[in-house]
Order: sequence, then C-alpha cells, then structure tokens
Amino acid sequence: MRLYLSALFILSLTAFADQIVMKNGDRVTGSIIKKDAAQLTVKSVHFGTVILPWNEIESVKSDKPLTVELSNKKSVEGPIASSGDKIVIGSNEPVAPKDIVAIRNADEQKTYLRNLHPRLTELWTINGTIGFAGTAGNARTHTFTVPINLVRATRNDKLEIHFNLIRSGATVNGVSSPTASAVRGGFSYNRNLAPKFFVALLNDYEQDRFQNLNLRTVAGGGLGWHAWKRDRGFIDLTAGSDFNHESFSVTSTTLPFSRSLAEAYWGNNLSWKLNKRITFTEAYRMFNVLTPPGAYRQNGDFTMSMSVTKYFTWNASLSDRYLSNPPLGLKKNDFLYSTGLGFKFAK
Repeated sequence: MRLYLSALFILSLTAFADQIVMKNGDRVTGSIIKKDAAQLTVKSVHFGTVILPWNEIESVKSDKPLTVELSNKKSVEGPIASSGDKIVIGSNEPVAPKDIVAIRNADEQKTYLRNLHPRLTELWTINGTIGFAGTAGNARTHTFTVPINLVRATRNDKLEIHFNLIRSGATVNGVSSPTASAVRGGFSYNRNLAPKFFVALLNDYEQDRFQNLNLRTVAGGGLGWHAWKRDRGFIDLTAGSDFNHESFSVTSTTLPFSRSLAEAYWGNNLSWKLNKRITFTEAYRMFNVLTPPGAYRQNGDFTMSMSVTKYFTWNASLSDRYLSNPPLGLKKNDFLYSTGLGFKFAK
C-alpha cells in the first residue's frame, strides 16, 4: 500500500511537470527555466538544475506558459509542445526549433524586463569588508582595511567601482610611526558591441606612502571579448591603451619627480561560483610602457567570498601592484591583503 501511494505521488508530480525527451531516448522531467544560446536550463524533479544541448532535444512540452523570443525579434507567450519537427507555442503558428532564440519562465522574464531598461539606481551589487585589528602591551599596533566593490550589470553594459584602503601603525617605547598606508580605487565601464565583443573604459587612482607614490592617475580604453560565460561564472579578455601620470615624493636617493607615460595593456576578469556559498573573483592587467619602451607594471586583484547569511560574508582579498622601475632604493612589489567579516547588498 505504501509503495502504491509513493508511486501515485510521483506520478502526480510528473503529470504537472515539463517533459523533455532527448534524441538518445533520455527523458527529463521538471520545470523549464530558460533557453539561451544553444542550451536549455531545466530544474529537474530528481537531479536538480540540469543544462541540456538544444540541438539534442527530440521533443519538449511545458505545463505552464513561457515567453519565447523568435529569430524575427517577435516574442510570444504560451505553453510549448513539440508537433513533428515543429514547436507549437500556445495558439500561435508552429515554428522550427532553430527559430527560437530564447525561452524564459515567469521569473526569468521578470528579470529580463528589469534588466532591459533599468534606472541608474537599480541592479547594483555591493560587496565589502571593514576590518580592524590591533594589539596592546609592550607594543601597541592597529590595522584598518576597507576593500569595497560595487557592480551594476545589465544586458548591455557593466559599471564597476572599486576601492581598497589599508592604514596601520605601531607605537613602541612611546614612539608612534605608520607601517602601511595605501589607497587604491577607480572604475571601469564595459559596453557590449555584439554578443561576444565589448568596448572597455577604465580610470584608476592610487596612492602609496611607502612607495613614495603621491598619486597615480590612469585613463584609457580598449576592446574586450566575452571568452566564456555560464550561470556559475565568466571569463572576459581585454586589451587597449592608456595614459598614466604618476608623481613621487623625495626619497633618500632621489628628488621629487613626476612622469607621464603612454601604455598598452592587456588582461582578464574572472568570476566563478565554486558552490552556492563560495565565489572567487580575479582581475589581472599588464601595462607595457610605450614611451619610452621597456618598463612595465602589473596589477592583480583576487577575492574569495563565502556567504554566512543573506547579507553577511566572510571575505579574503589580495591586491598586488608590481612596478618594474620604482624610485631608486624602493622595492618593486607591494601587496595589500585583508580578511574578515563582510557585507553584501543587491538592489
């Protein structure tokens, strides 16, 4: 009797679920979430979210209405069902599977419309950490760090604002002195020109007391390529040119000086969700000086974020700046790293 009831329960679930049959005979039962590019995403009854190749599907049938975008840029709504080598969408004329550009369920369609014409105050994701550490006793030390990242991504563009600060000092035998003081910030803007290509703009600022860097200002732009993109992450490649003006204060071996440089740059941005709680991001840029040639600098930024609650995360970040030709007597490499309880907010 129990077995009979269990079977009846499973049959009742599948009777009101979407059905996808693959060309090899495999059958997937669940809820269609979306189709984009050449893949159909389904939340299956038994196997969680699965991604199916669209061209390997023999037949498809949905229980609830879906929004279907066609190659003629027309959108129609209704349940979908295979009929021979065509697909019927509600009461509309059958269409060939190759003419279906996208499929979205109600939630995906709501997100799509929200991303289509958002206000400037919408679609922001904010991640940050405010960290403080110190000691007291024979020596008193303090360290204050604030890495913050703001991202606004739409269907057509992405605006990112980043800021990273560290301040630390020590007091020993009544003598106080700073031990680290650096500020890094700026913004980048990407605008899609085609599904795979985009134009990229950047504007960065940096100050580092212990590299004797008063201020570095960088402005430039170039082109980028969406090399890989999935629900769990993306890889973008970019290259271009920029103008760099940097000024340095006096050192034990040099007088104050400034220099203006033309640079060519290339690099990548990566984001990857390791699982539901942990996300890893990485950004790298190589800047080769063109006038005069030979010198270069490298920027590397890495962050790992683990969700603790809906609004709080545990973050670890590393920011590296390498300068091949620093003022005499100074090191070429500067690391800035921090970890602690952070926050996240999406609007």
